[in-house]
Amino acid sequence: MADHQHLTGHDILLSVDMTKALKASGFLGLATMMVVGLYQFTLLAGGTGVPGWMIGGHAHLGVISILAIVMGFAVPAVGVTGKLRTAVTVMFIAGQWGIPGVVWLGEGAGLGFLMPTAFLWGLCLIASMLIMLYATLIQDSSAAGSGPTGAAPADD
Repeated sequence: MADHQHLTGHDILLSVDMTKALKASGFLGLATMMVVGLYQFTLLAGGTGVPGWMIGGHAHLGVISILAIVMGFAVPAVGVTGKLRTAVTVMFIAGQWGIPGVVWLGEGAGLGFLMPTAFLWGLCLIASMLIMLYATLIQDSSAAGSGPTGAAPADD
């Protein structure tokens, strides 16, 4: 996407921090989702049902957190740089936490006035995906597939 000859040290550091932020947010989201899952198990084991809002938030956080980790690798692989890279990262992380957060706070904590913000968080996720689509479509074919090209060794 960008001519890498014009990148400064600050640009490179910011790029690394953006992918690190996506990956870290993904792993934190998965850890949070696992804690919520264990709590749901204790509710079930104690004979109490799990509220639907808790299940929905748990599922969304898990799936979107996996995607955050994937995005941490996809953003540099596609060659997204500069302000677009920042936009993708910030909007994706906002959506990753905003969607389950608004469900848990809106329904679980009785803060129903927050529920309409789900559209904002959803639009953040959609916008970040559309930026990635744009970056993929305009990517220089000679730069495509800049990641590992060989087959990964099997564990078996």
